[in-house]
Order: sequence, then C-alpha cells, then structure tokens
Amino acid sequence: MEFELLPDPFKPPVRAAQGLNPARVWRMGWLSAIGMAAFATAFLPGEFSWPVWAAFLAGAAPALLSLPLSGENVREDDRVQSILLVLWAVGGSVAAVLTGGVSGAMAAWCLAPVAAASTLVSSRRLAEGAALSLIGGCVAALTQLSGLAPAAPTGALAFILGFLALTTTGLGLASGLLIGHRRFGARDVRHSAEMASLDVMLDGLPQLAIAVTTKGQVTAVRGAPPLGVTIADIVNRGLAGAAAPNDRQKVGGAIAQAFREGQVSLTFNPALGLERIVALDLHRVSPVMLVGLLRDVTVERNRETSLDRARADAEALAAGRARFLANMSHELRTPLNAIMGFSDIMRSRMFGPLTDRYGEYAELIHESGGHLLDLINDVLDMSKIEAERFELSRGVFDAREAMTAAMRLMRVQADGAGVQLRGVLPPNDLEVDADRRALKQIVLNLISNALKFTPRGGQVTVTADGYDGVLEIVVADTGVGISPEDLERLGRPYEQAGGADQRAMGTGLGLSLVRAFAKLHGGEMHIESRMGAGTSVSVRLPVLLAPLKAPTPPVEPPAESEAATPAPEAEPPASLGDNVIAFAPR
Repeated sequence: MEFELLPDPFKPPVRAAQGLNPARVWRMGWLSAIGMAAFATAFLPGEFSWPVWAAFLAGAAPALLSLPLSGENVREDDRVQSILLVLWAVGGSVAAVLTGGVSGAMAAWCLAPVAAASTLVSSRRLAEGAALSLIGGCVAALTQLSGLAPAAPTGALAFILGFLALTTTGLGLASGLLIGHRRFGARDVRHSAEMASLDVMLDGLPQLAIAVTTKGQVTAVRGAPPLGVTIADIVNRGLAGAAAPNDRQKVGGAIAQAFREGQVSLTFNPALGLERIVALDLHRVSPVMLVGLLRDVTVERNRETSLDRARADAEALAAGRARFLANMSHELRTPLNAIMGFSDIMRSRMFGPLTDRYGEYAELIHESGGHLLDLINDVLDMSKIEAERFELSRGVFDAREAMTAAMRLMRVQADGAGVQLRGVLPPNDLEVDADRRALKQIVLNLISNALKFTPRGGQVTVTADGYDGVLEIVVADTGVGISPEDLERLGRPYEQAGGADQRAMGTGLGLSLVRAFAKLHGGEMHIESRMGAGTSVSVRLPVLLAPLKAPTPPVEPPAESEAATPAPEAEPPASLGDNVIAFAPR
C-alpha cells in the first residue's frame, strides 16, 4: 500500500518546471499583434496620424513591462500584480481615448485589465481587473463626451485597429480560461489524492473513530472496531448499546459528561465480548457532536494487573525476608553469645591451664565468634530498619565519648593492618541528643570500611565538628579510592565495592547502616572519592544541642620575678593509644 506525501505547510512548495506559460504567450501575442497592426498602418495611404501611433505605444507599454515579470515571482507578489493591472488599465483607456473613445475602434482595450487579470494565478484579481476596466471605460467615455478625444479613424485604419483590439482582448480572456482550467484541474487532482490518502489512513486505523450525537447515536465510523464491538451494532443500537448491560448506564453518563465538560475517558466491557476491555475517549467538537476513539485495552490492563500482582508479591517477599532475617539473626545471636562466653573462659584459663594448642584454638573461636556476631548484628539492624521496626534510644551525651570508644575498639584492627588511625576531636563537649549505640556504630562502620581500602602505611583520620545544631563526622583515608561505578552503588544494602579481597571482608551492610542511622536521626551521608587519592565520608546529624565555645582560661599577669621565666611548653595531646590521638584542630 502506497501513500502520497502531502506538502509541508511550513515549507514553500517546489513548483515543477513547466513548458510555455499561457500568460507569457498571450503577452507576446499581444505585442506581435500590435507590431503587425503598426506595420499594416504604415503602408496605408494618407497622412501620418500621431494619435494612432500613440495608441499603439500605450497598448504595448504594459505588455512590455509585464513580460519579464510573468514568471513565478509575480504570482507570489500581490503588490506587483496590482501595479501591473493598473498599467493595463491606463494603457487600455489611453489607447481607447486616442482612437475616438468608447465608440472608437479600440474601445475593446478598456477590457485589457480583465484579460490581464484572468491570466494571473490568483482568481481574486478578476474583481480588481473588472473594477479597473470600468474606471478606464468611464474615463474614455467622459473624454469623448467632453470633446477632448481625437476624431475616430475611419476606413481601413478603423478596421485594423478594431480587429487588433478585439483579437488581443479575446485571446487574453481565452488564455485566462485556459490558465484557470489548468489551475482548478491541478487543484482537483491534488485534493482527490489527499482525500484518497486520508480515506486510506482513516480506514486503516487500528482503532475505531466515531462521531456521536447528543442522543448517543453514532453517525459516522472509520477504522477497525475492537474485539467485541461490531460496526453494525454500534450504528444501529447506539454507543451505549455496544456496551455490556452492566456498563450501558456508565457509557450514557459519559456521553452527557463529555457534552458538559468537553471530554471524557472511560473503559467498559463490550456486549459481544465480556472478557474484553474497551477504552473510549470522547471529545466535544460542537454543541451537538462528539468525536471519539474506541480501542481494545485488554492486553494493557492484563499487563498492568500482572505488574501490580508482581509488585505486591515482591513487597511481600521482601517483608518476609526481612522478618526471616530478623528472627534468624536473633536465634543465631543467642548461641553465639554462649560460644563466645565459653571460649573467653577457656582462653582466660579460669578453671585451669590449657595446652598452647588448645589456647590458640580458644583464641580463634573467640575471634571468629566475635566477627560472626558483628555480621549478625548488622543483618539484624538492617532487617529491623527495612521492616520499619528499628527504634532509636535517644539520650543526651557527649559525642566525643562514643567516638573515642569506637576508635579504641578499632585500634587493634588498625595496628594489624599497619594503618595509622588519628582522631581530630574538639577540646570542648559535643553535647548531642542521639542514640549512643547508633552513633558509635556509625563511627565503627566508617573506620572499618576505611581500613579495608587503605593499604599498609596509610592513614585514616576521624574528625568531628559542630555548627548550627549539626554534628558533622568525617572519616577520611589515604587508600586506593572508589571507582565512579562502585560509588553509585555504595550505600545500598548488600552492595560492595573493590576487588574480591575487599568484598570477602564484609557483607556490604556497613555504609547502608550508616546511611540508615543518619536518616533515622534526620541527617544525611555523603561520599567523595578519587581513584588513587583516597575517600572521605561525611555524616551530618542535626542533633547538636549547644554550639561549640572555644575555651577561654583566665590569664593572670605574671609577677615581676616570674617575668623572665619562659612559659612552660604546652602539654602534648592526650593519647588514646599507640596510634589514636585526640587533639584540638588549629
């Protein structure tokens, strides 16, 4: 099936190359006829008549001026067309006046504007040409009645001039009829082709286009009806009659609503296919007419139903998994506590000595149990958070204490990894209203994650600061950094970054727990990293109760005897261990 491409309404149409232009042929014929008449007049016996030759020039002037402008440019310019018609009117009326007026031999040239207008593309110029012809005829008649017109030629000269005027004017009108016929014929062909293409497109629609009256009668249908609806049924019984009995009232109400509000959309079951679903969209185009589309949406509705069911199943599965993890984590933590307690008794040799091998085994059991207990605690916390069952135990305390305790716990791990762990804490209290265990867990998870990505000889720095009611904790390392691909995934549960070695060292819950604890406190977590330059994780919590104040110890002026005594050196920062140092930033 082929379709005709309609012209772009925003682009000027490209006109096909044509042969001889009838308007140009008529103007050339007009000039040729004047030339032959002038040649015949020159051989007539008698005296020279200047009015006749002036009439020849007046008739030839508009043809000569319009001959180079008879192409497509004059068809597109209304101003040029009007000027040309005025020239034809002036030339024709002057020639008629010079040859005796309206009763003279060349009175027919008063109709020259009509002949010229008929050869133009725009049919609106005919009225303008007729008006100019009437004005030119009136001027010629008034000139003749006032006695200003020269005497009309007689004899053979009158015949030549009359034949010239009638022939040229008649040929102009004939050319105009030919041009009009070609123009309207081409327009009819184009419109017929457009209508044929439109019919093919409408009949080939995969939906059914309808026209509905105020009474619900369908007056026109185009396209393919949906399954369960027939064209005969919808035309004979009306739009509501095509619906199932239970939906007919709904369709009737929708028609009234469309006339009232301008448009409406609804779905219903067709009368011949109750298992199908048909969608109807109506739009008001006049006070008594609606147009609309009927389409089968059974597949789309079934797909939406399947997606909703799958979404509900996934949510139920996720909730069940969270409950299962919470229950299993709780059940596993109880025997693990017993294992760790007994292994701790064994490694402390509370009930007697053990061999070195058994003592080493007790150490390994205690260490492995502690690691497994940490993992279970992470899973338990995340499952409670996902199930929205985690509750904060808020209290007022100094945030530095929780951070210092977390760094003490991580000191051994940092020593084993060969990484320097530093703490940059303010000298004054950081009084916060938060969950102490959650804050400690945030610092523990961030330091553990930083140690995992920091090679031996690197450094991990923990910084705390407070401003405008916000506690900011920053853990920065000098490790390998995180790739942009992994950076997008971090913070989601069970997502890990790095290579296989780093992935094997955890469950992927560390940063996700940090983000979850921050959100529970109304805060946020941000990660910045660059490959080969390290990573910085900042947590901002709106839990600070009072702004920080710099300490202002009283300063007493020294005595004269002590003026020359040098001031004692400042005490070194308080040491929290071999590689954990708390000091006030300068």
